[in-house]
Amino acid sequence: MVTPCDVPVGVITGDNVMKLLKHAKDNGYAIPAFNCTSSSTCNAVLEAASKFNSPVMIQASNGGAAFTVGKSIKDKNAAAAGSVALALHVRAVAPYYGVPVILHSDHCAKKLLPWFDGMLEADEAYFAQYGEPLFSSHMLDLSEEPDEENIAICVEYFKKMAPMKIWLEMEIGITGGEEDGVNNEDVDPEKLYTSPEQVYSVYEALAPIGDMFSIAAAFGNVHGVYKPGNVTLQPARLLKHQEYAKEKIGSDNDKPIFLVMHGGSGSTDDEISTAVKAGVVKMNVDTDTQWAYWDGTRQFVADNHDYLQGQIGNPKGPDAPNKKFYDPRVWIRKAEESMIARCGVSMEKLGSKGTFEPKKPESGSLPVYNFKAVAHNPLKDAVEGASKMVAGLMGKN
Repeated sequence: MVTPCDVPVGVITGDNVMKLLKHAKDNGYAIPAFNCTSSSTCNAVLEAASKFNSPVMIQASNGGAAFTVGKSIKDKNAAAAGSVALALHVRAVAPYYGVPVILHSDHCAKKLLPWFDGMLEADEAYFAQYGEPLFSSHMLDLSEEPDEENIAICVEYFKKMAPMKIWLEMEIGITGGEEDGVNNEDVDPEKLYTSPEQVYSVYEALAPIGDMFSIAAAFGNVHGVYKPGNVTLQPARLLKHQEYAKEKIGSDNDKPIFLVMHGGSGSTDDEISTAVKAGVVKMNVDTDTQWAYWDGTRQFVADNHDYLQGQIGNPKGPDAPNKKFYDPRVWIRKAEESMIARCGVSMEKLGSKGTFEPKKPESGSLPVYNFKAVAHNPLKDAVEGASKMVAGLMGKN
């Protein structure tokens, strides 16, 4: 049995993220990262983590975040605003579930960098007020760009993130299929397999800045849903990345690099297990939980068809009310229950199930508004204010 990681419950950031991901790598499990698009899907993930005794990641994609803010909103900052809204919801409710939560943003291609910039702006504002960033981590997916450009942009952003201790996930090598408007269905098959040299080039560029980063190295992964065996995964390649990096660095650690896995739908249990043993600490889950959420609704509608054809009138009588069936809290809950069960499957496959006993707070013990600003030093603030005033006056003369 794995000794639980000593991290707080609720959203964790900075050193605690490193501590948790290192604990996962050292103890042979990975943390599932579930894409969420609403308070309902966030709550389902949190409930699953609490039910199955697992740390968890909640992540927002660009399209999912735009959906969160509202499909009718066409503002250029809609996705950033939706990401912030999702993050604030999770921060407000996560402590009640008693498990550690990593708040993450998913694939950000080059064309989506304004979205990334918006989230970083929110991180900086939150950091200034609360002493930690709003999000725990962000992902840059510049895998469609030449390696040199991909790494250079990651370096530029990592320099901004490192002072706030925000984890950076990056991708080198391409995940096939289509997700959230990024289509790699016709990509050259060779690009679906990242080389050890490519992975090390990322490490070499980012390590001097900080150690809080992970690499999504492609090993045949494909987004979307496929029958097991229909996707040619080669997770054994991941161990070669670790061996190559260990030799180049001269490290005593057999797995010096934090790796992540994308496109896990259709992967066999053995393939997932091999990837985790090679140092994968996170796996994205989206397609399977999307289906599970819908399937819970579908089954409810099928079971209660005759009670869902009008506000009144059902097998009990022409004037019998149906509100107890069409109330969104009823059928959305069925969707959540189905998603919770599927989240549990991922937690079991990744070995995170049972690694963290929930520490739920005593009823009424948490402040309803659980956001505490950092206490400022009035003297320091006054000195800094005076310095800025003098600098301003000197600039005018």
